[in-house]
Amino acid sequence: MVAVFNKELLSWYLITLKLKETLESGIPSSPNSGNRSTEFPQQQQQQQEPTESLQVVINGDGEKLQEEPNSPGSEWVVTIKEKLDLACQDDVASSWSKLSIYKIPHYLRDSGGEDKAFAPQIVSIGPYHHGKKRLRQMDRHKWRSLNRVLKRTKHDIRLYLDSMKEIEERARSCYEGPISLSSNEFVEMLVLDGCFVLELFRGATEGFKQLGYSRNDPVFAMRGSMHSIQRDMIMLENQLPLFVLDRLLGIQLGNPDMKGLVAALALRFFDPLMPTDEPLTKSDRNKLESSLGSTDTFDPLSDQEGLHCLEVFRRSLLRTGPQPVPTIWIKRRSNAQRVADKRRQQLVHCVTELKEAGINFKKRKTDRFWDIKFKDGKLRIPRLLIHDGTKSLFLNLIAFEQCHLDCSNDITSYVIFMDNLINSPEDVGYLHYRGIIEHWLGSDAEVADLFNRLCQEVVFDINNSYLSPLSEDVNRYYNHRWNAWCASLRHNYFSNPWAIISLVAAVVLLLLTLAQTYYSIYGYYRPAG
Repeated sequence: MVAVFNKELLSWYLITLKLKETLESGIPSSPNSGNRSTEFPQQQQQQQEPTESLQVVINGDGEKLQEEPNSPGSEWVVTIKEKLDLACQDDVASSWSKLSIYKIPHYLRDSGGEDKAFAPQIVSIGPYHHGKKRLRQMDRHKWRSLNRVLKRTKHDIRLYLDSMKEIEERARSCYEGPISLSSNEFVEMLVLDGCFVLELFRGATEGFKQLGYSRNDPVFAMRGSMHSIQRDMIMLENQLPLFVLDRLLGIQLGNPDMKGLVAALALRFFDPLMPTDEPLTKSDRNKLESSLGSTDTFDPLSDQEGLHCLEVFRRSLLRTGPQPVPTIWIKRRSNAQRVADKRRQQLVHCVTELKEAGINFKKRKTDRFWDIKFKDGKLRIPRLLIHDGTKSLFLNLIAFEQCHLDCSNDITSYVIFMDNLINSPEDVGYLHYRGIIEHWLGSDAEVADLFNRLCQEVVFDINNSYLSPLSEDVNRYYNHRWNAWCASLRHNYFSNPWAIISLVAAVVLLLLTLAQTYYSIYGYYRPAG
């Protein structure tokens, strides 16, 4: 059997085997195989048209057995079908429901201004940034941590590899898009990164010296680089599923099914990134809990299983009872199926305008930075601490709320509310004067720029915000002219003691003048006697 891959070649093959070099010249032949004809190269040059490529199989007697088309068009169709098969695999409903660790959308990444807010700069955790050149320097410290764990626990590495092999598919389903790592590479990454993360968590709680590390260790010590490591490990693209960390810590402690402890360790480790440091006395905390109507605080050991460290950290920020119930008007206008209107993201006016309308700003003593209250013209805002990691923290929290379906938009609502309040460095300066904002940045202008850039491309529906009822009350107060007049009076005539004395003197002088005029007129029309 001889296979020939061109219709024209079939005719030449039957004439002579010495003309194989004409295979690529595209010689036309008669479609009738029973009456074959040949054309000389001179004729072939006049008819160089693209012909259909065939796969022809003939036997030794020259009889054609089968003829199958193999044109570029058919290959293109095969490629399309392969892409459709891949899309069908991606469209499995169960795969989307398990997603929890997302890649940052391009529109959010562009709004951040710099990729540093989303991409780790020192250490990679998980598959998204695994193996990048700038992050390889930390790999040797990861291997050091794994070696320390194995020596301390006297375990064999196969115990960890086999355990991660069991949950490999479940772990892969948490990540967005196909992961290029092979099965062995992925399992190795889970063990190496997971043990590294747990060593940092345990060291921050128990002390690195207790775990066997030197006090001058370049990584496993509470040194200056630890803040950068914490900032990298809280990023959305730099996460491991929490059940992976639970399994690894359970193996180390002899209880593979243990849950909850990793979440508690993570909160302790990431505590320096908290956007507030407002201390509360016991009496203040009791008053706060009674005012919220609930004595329940966030319990990382609760039955609500966390997804990853960023999600656990977010839940700790929002620890409270149930959120305020939306009004009937908001429920009627809210619709989970409709797209949020990008044009309607103005919740309230800026600080300068609200001051002119008579609204006073007060610092609210609570460690829940998002818990803003408004009553009787007083806007009470908890203290917010802004440091060099605040931008990255808020951007990653906002990105998670934008990507994860089963997630509220509370952090996004708060950031947009503060963005509305802050339009200029003067607004930041006034909030700082009132004790509401404390920052470690270079100037008030940098703080204003930070908030103005955080939510530039975020799609947000104000009707689904927990601050919508409060914003309506603020705007209603702002639109009342009498409040603006009273505020203008207080600002112009009661802003300092000398202005008050001048006003009182002017009023007394006016009253005396009126009295003198009255008696003068009265004496003219009613003379004495």
